[in-house]
Amino acid sequence: MPMLKILPAGNTIEIAEGSSVLAALLSADEKIMHKCDGNAKCGSCHIFVHEGRKGLSKMQRLENERLDAIVGVGSKSRLACQAVIGTENVTIELLSFGSGL
Repeated sequence: MPMLKILPAGNTIEIAEGSSVLAALLSADEKIMHKCDGNAKCGSCHIFVHEGRKGLSKMQRLENERLDAIVGVGSKSRLACQAVIGTENVTIELLSFGSGL
């Protein structure tokens, strides 16, 4: 099973392939904002992916459009609700601010 490392705390959790990053975080009792229940409508689950970006699902149009409307987005940005884990280990950073609209 792939591992998900969560920064800044440095926690590591084992997750099932095919799970969204948001689902994995919630199942591990990690605190992350998610106002729209994983529908890519709010952008509050904005994260940075530091390692393993190729191990995540490709960004779809809806996620890309939502990220375009958020302040503070960079090349490492993803929405945790839309990023699905593949077979590789991934390192993410939980942002300390609510980035949703």
